[in-house]
Amino acid sequence: MADITATTATKPEVWSTTTANPRGPKPRQIFSGRNIAIYGTLMIVSIYYLLPLWVMVTTSLKHMDEIRQGNVFGPPLNMTFQYWVRAWSEACTGINCDGLSRGFWNSVRILIPSVIVSISVASISGYAIANWRFKGSETFFAILLIGAFIPYQVMLYPIVLLLKALGDGLTGVGNWIDWINLSMGLGLPEIPKIQVYGTLWGLVIVHTIFGMPILTLLFRNYFVSLPEELFKAARVDGAGFWRIFTRIMMPMSLPIFVVAIILQVTGIWNDFLFGVIYTKPAIYPMTVQLNNIVNSVQGVKEYNVNMAATLLTGLVPLIIYFISGKLFVRGIAAGAVKG
Repeated sequence: MADITATTATKPEVWSTTTANPRGPKPRQIFSGRNIAIYGTLMIVSIYYLLPLWVMVTTSLKHMDEIRQGNVFGPPLNMTFQYWVRAWSEACTGINCDGLSRGFWNSVRILIPSVIVSISVASISGYAIANWRFKGSETFFAILLIGAFIPYQVMLYPIVLLLKALGDGLTGVGNWIDWINLSMGLGLPEIPKIQVYGTLWGLVIVHTIFGMPILTLLFRNYFVSLPEELFKAARVDGAGFWRIFTRIMMPMSLPIFVVAIILQVTGIWNDFLFGVIYTKPAIYPMTVQLNNIVNSVQGVKEYNVNMAATLLTGLVPLIIYFISGKLFVRGIAAGAVKG
């Protein structure tokens, strides 16, 4: 029997080489002309703004002998914080030598009620204009817009007269109450003369008035940007003005409240003109005290104390902005361009 040799033909194995198309964005060159222009410009602008801050910080930590050598940009050789302490509690602001501490607490007493009152009134006004249309609401909103762009220097003297008239009016009411007290023998203590101009509360009223237009505009635009269906559904469920505002609008409006707080804190804390016009030396805010320290003509000009006082004055708005910066950008984008 013949051996049959089975020959198995093996076919060569063929590999399919399929070239895959690249996916994703095209890689960009790191050192392209566009990147160099963008980052170069950002770096120059950053240096432009950070260099004065560097000079202020380093100067506040140097001794006067080192400052007189003229090395403005160099770090301090013998760093000390004693000039910060002097700026806070010992620097002379005219006839008083108690530093910025008194002005700081005056600014706090001005800031807190001004922020609370102005934001409360502006948020309610913006909510009413946006969601509760009443007769003349558009006219009222137009007047607020005009008020937001009137230079406040125009209103300085009229507000002086208004504050004096308000004090006289309150004094007249007090005299009337005293007359009733004497006539009826109630035995109530006599009401002293009431002054509004030249007091902290007078300055609080001024900051509240000047903060109202722009804050109302921001709140109104933000409330208009919220879904109207939420408001309508709440009305169908029987919710009224205050319930809708406190239960629906306020919880959704954290970003715009942060914007309003930052704007008011920055504007009120950094204000100089209103502070020097509507108050008196005993209750000057921190910025007026800073001006008196820096522009003092008595003794030797202490640049380290001046720089420390300047940094101390600017700490409060800087801290608030850095803490809530993201919410500020989010709220200003939603509340400034809608409506």
